[in-house]
Amino acid sequence: MKDKVSAEIVENWLKGWCLSREVPFPVQYKSGFHVMVGDEKQKERFVFPELNDDFFQLADSIDEPWIYLKVSTSPEAFIEKIPERWKLQPQGYMMTCFHPMNFPEISFAEGYHLEFSDYNTTFVVRIVAENGEQASIGRVSLVNGTAIYDRIITEKNHQRKGLASFLLKELQKIALSKGFSNNLLVATEEGKRLYETLGWKMYCLHTSIVIPSET
Repeated sequence: MKDKVSAEIVENWLKGWCLSREVPFPVQYKSGFHVMVGDEKQKERFVFPELNDDFFQLADSIDEPWIYLKVSTSPEAFIEKIPERWKLQPQGYMMTCFHPMNFPEISFAEGYHLEFSDYNTTFVVRIVAENGEQASIGRVSLVNGTAIYDRIITEKNHQRKGLASFLLKELQKIALSKGFSNNLLVATEEGKRLYETLGWKMYCLHTSIVIPSET
């Protein structure tokens, strides 16, 4: 894990996230970045590459719900020093893979087909079952020389068939065809295990807090 997290890497990831989610690009906010997300359960997000007074001042001043604060450090570094109204969210992991992923020899599971679409320099791959049900979906957004992977999901009843690996392989093919070989994403605990098997490395922790509803 990096001692000093690059603001540029965090900003590139956030720009890719914004492209994927079709929300406005981040704007600089002091030492971090601010995004107007506009969702009912995520109105805004502030993302900081490092923990400092900018983060603590926001944590003290915000008391409305569904504004996320995110920072590249462990929860232990700050959780005792912020108001109790903030609730820690499941741990995220920013990960990088600056080379093609290492895929096991996988064949595409029978009874599925691929569908492709794109918007905003974001490319979407869907894996669809014979009955038309979406089995797996993922996106890759291409920005500033970096391929940002987002919302990689395999539905519960289609897991354990190698679909997520196959999906990532297809997304990477698109990124490589456009000349993008630096890969970046934020993973959940479960996703992190898959990505590590494909050659990704953890870059830094991605810790989120939010006030869940009116206190």
